[in-house]
Amino acid sequence: MKPFDEMLTSGDGVRPPYNLLKQWLDTQNPMNLAQKARDAESVFRKTGITFAVYGEAEAAERLIPFDIIPRIISDTEWNRLSQGIEQRVIAINAFLHDIYHRQEIVRAGIIPKELIADNEAFLPEMIGFRPPGNVYTHVIGVDIVRTAENQFYVLEDNARTPSGVSYMLENRETMMQLFPELFQRVKVRPVETYPQLLRQSLAAVCPPGGNEANPTIAVLTPGIHNSAYYEHSFLADQMGVHLVEGSDLQVVDGRVVMRMTEGFRPIDVLYRRLDDAFLDPLTFRHDSVLGVPGIMDVYRAGNITIANAPGTGIADDKAIYSYMPEIVEFYTGRKSILENVPTWRCAEPDSLRYVLDHLEELVVKEVHGSGGYGMLVGPAASKQERDEFAVKLKTWPGNYIAQPTLALSTTPILTEQGLAPRHVDLRPFVLVSDRIHITPGGLTRVALKEGSLVVNSSQGGGTKDTWVLAE
Repeated sequence: MKPFDEMLTSGDGVRPPYNLLKQWLDTQNPMNLAQKARDAESVFRKTGITFAVYGEAEAAERLIPFDIIPRIISDTEWNRLSQGIEQRVIAINAFLHDIYHRQEIVRAGIIPKELIADNEAFLPEMIGFRPPGNVYTHVIGVDIVRTAENQFYVLEDNARTPSGVSYMLENRETMMQLFPELFQRVKVRPVETYPQLLRQSLAAVCPPGGNEANPTIAVLTPGIHNSAYYEHSFLADQMGVHLVEGSDLQVVDGRVVMRMTEGFRPIDVLYRRLDDAFLDPLTFRHDSVLGVPGIMDVYRAGNITIANAPGTGIADDKAIYSYMPEIVEFYTGRKSILENVPTWRCAEPDSLRYVLDHLEELVVKEVHGSGGYGMLVGPAASKQERDEFAVKLKTWPGNYIAQPTLALSTTPILTEQGLAPRHVDLRPFVLVSDRIHITPGGLTRVALKEGSLVVNSSQGGGTKDTWVLAE
């Protein structure tokens, strides 16, 4: 079955959101477009928009591939998506508060107790603690795929430290530099206010013990060797806040402080971009040199806000994901507006049998995995690869879930032969504080190889600008 084409109809007509773009494309010289693509690459190279690929000695830093043909979403489509995203984000925060307090969803028999208690992302240190503003996930990325005109699925929730927003912002800025006349023709909702909104959102969850009138905010990075370091420094710069490493911070008189030329300054809100395990060597991994010894004591005393809160990772665990429709209904009282992808939990014997019998049709993922690592795409795998993965499934069934191979929608990219369809997904970014703000659009990731369904940059994918049309 041919995947849904977001630009062209089955009769080679043009879908309404793409009308103006298609008219413009038809007037363009292919050689000029190819030059614009090279210009975009030069911009990314000069700006240093790279990502790291772990496990590769050579070419550890790569330029993120960028396609100049925008992906377009209509105002009506976006309104429905944003309603579903907001409902989901509200449910995720309510779920996190519940599992670290009364665990009503467990008492109601909706989620098995062991799925919480035995989950490595569940932090006992957060039990009974209420973060400032009762916000657990201050920044969320919701991965969405499309399979038909009106069919969208949530592929996964990113509730720990979602990345990619810098690419969204740089993609838009690059497009506006290269094609100012196109933005005159097509009215697109802006995304460039995200850094200011992020700063406002972080300031709004200043802890009671902080300087609420003018809170000090910092971005905590693991350092220059982290795959998303470009984004950490970019966001700190755009927000006008300090970029710090663990070695820049210490605990003094019950506050987390950073070294300044004039002495120490207390930090009120820390936007951390490292995993829970490395956050505090006195509480978690004792060998961590990336975090701040004693920061969890300061946090639990109410003298600093950590965004996202420690322990939020359980909300994007892929085994928990399979319960998201029930989670949304339990906490919002309404059916989920956005559907989950059907999911088999391999920890369940009947599901494991089904998955083993249908490996050639399914995508199998690690419950704690990310970035496209540790997964099997059954239809693209060899028999030997499937057989080897079957051994892993039988040995550690609880580590995996499986999903059908969806026919992801396609949008055009520019190739040497002209426009050609490629599969895409979408990661909208959500800010949560005293209100919820969803950036219109988000990061579109595209599989650059013909027929490929893997859009992750670490696995050969690229990005493109996402346009949400203004009314």
